[in-house]
Amino acid sequence: MALSSGVGPATGTPGRGDQRQDLREDLRKDPAARLRRLARSAASRSSRVGLFVYALTLGGLLGLASADYATSGGYPFGGTGIGSWTAWPRAGSLDSDPYARAVNARRGDIPLAVGEGMLLTAASDDSGRTLDATCTYRLAGVTPPARAWTITVTGRGAPAPGQEPVRTGFTSTEILRETDGRFAILLSPEVQAGNWLPMPRPSGPVRLALRLYDTPVAASVGSLDRDSLPAIERMGCGS
Repeated sequence: MALSSGVGPATGTPGRGDQRQDLREDLRKDPAARLRRLARSAASRSSRVGLFVYALTLGGLLGLASADYATSGGYPFGGTGIGSWTAWPRAGSLDSDPYARAVNARRGDIPLAVGEGMLLTAASDDSGRTLDATCTYRLAGVTPPARAWTITVTGRGAPAPGQEPVRTGFTSTEILRETDGRFAILLSPEVQAGNWLPMPRPSGPVRLALRLYDTPVAASVGSLDRDSLPAIERMGCGS
């Protein structure tokens, strides 16, 4: 058997040792080729690094944007729908989800603990249409049994510059009621007679928050039904 160096026994093609030797010979003969090879190698490494940095930056920006959107409004998870209202029985509990804690921290709110009361919110009327600051709504009916309650209106975004709202909510001790104890609140951008709640911004979506204090329903959200919460009826919208 004949021994040879750098030649394949079956194909007769040059081995790797001969290929490297030929490459070194070519580079010595043509320095420009060496420069082109080094430039291609550097460009390849640079493109891989650039792609990694781009993917890392894009992921970080998308993560920050989604976190900002999820915590700039209401609670994104854990609610129980009751008609147009949503109850949040665990928003102030020790085992609340991270998003609820982030929303509370961003807004500077101290949520009601399970034994203290319950928060309910509404972002649409009884027909399922988003509450709009250019429209007028009638909130009428009763609230679940509670020692006290408040109802407030908020909106995503800044209020009109240089314009402070006349009021942002009502309490159970100051609201005007009918003889049977029922009440009606008009939520409108225009001044209304009776229990008027002005819109917090000139346009865009708004949200209602009903807070029940020292209420028996805090122990069981299942005891709530649609008739025990105020109805939300849209009366009309501005042009």
